[in-house]
Amino acid sequence: MSPDTSLFFYGTAWYLAFLFSTTLHEASHALVALKLGDDTAHRGGQVTLDPIPHIQREPVGMVVVPIVSYLLGGWMIGWASAPYDPEWAGRNPRRAALMAMAGPASNLFLCLTAAVLIRLGILAGWFHAPEGISNATHIVAASRGGLCELAAVLLSVFFYLNLLLFAFNLIPLPPLDGGSVPLLCLSDSAAARYTAFMRAPGMSLVGMILAWNLFGPIAHWLYTWAIHLLYPGLY
Repeated sequence: MSPDTSLFFYGTAWYLAFLFSTTLHEASHALVALKLGDDTAHRGGQVTLDPIPHIQREPVGMVVVPIVSYLLGGWMIGWASAPYDPEWAGRNPRRAALMAMAGPASNLFLCLTAAVLIRLGILAGWFHAPEGISNATHIVAASRGGLCELAAVLLSVFFYLNLLLFAFNLIPLPPLDGGSVPLLCLSDSAAARYTAFMRAPGMSLVGMILAWNLFGPIAHWLYTWAIHLLYPGLY
């Protein structure tokens, strides 16, 4: 495979995984909010697996930044968002927390689904464990070319990307979803004070800087642990 073909092949796999994973993440937020009484995202067209409404809402985070980050670093970062009613969230802090948790839960689901499909593919003889895992696109190796190779790359990226999305979004800092976890156990008055603190000017920026610096060691440990679970006794 030539360098240009390789760049396009792996870049397409990364973007497909990123686009679907991010769309499901935001659609999960929107669906749970709708079920719990806030139809803001539903009215905005976010309760859908069609990526177009999500791209229209965040074109830079869902198109420009992922592509540029892949071209510069060989992997993708980006963002998306689903609107919600802050007054509804203030009146229903536990419901707001459940809405926030729906996004990371969707990424955990995709990661586990990829792991199950990898193991089933190995049992069927389509895949095998690689001799060494050099990067996120080779977590599992294809036993033959064609569709098996494409599936191996896609499942590898889905496993890796959604593992990281799940963990990163659960860091308990604003504006990440994990910042809402304490709302599940706080009283209404304490939840109101906590929410006001988290929405203070500059907190989101501080939270993102702290989360980004904390995540490196967390990601390395989590990835190593996940590979041990995927291939017990092999690595």
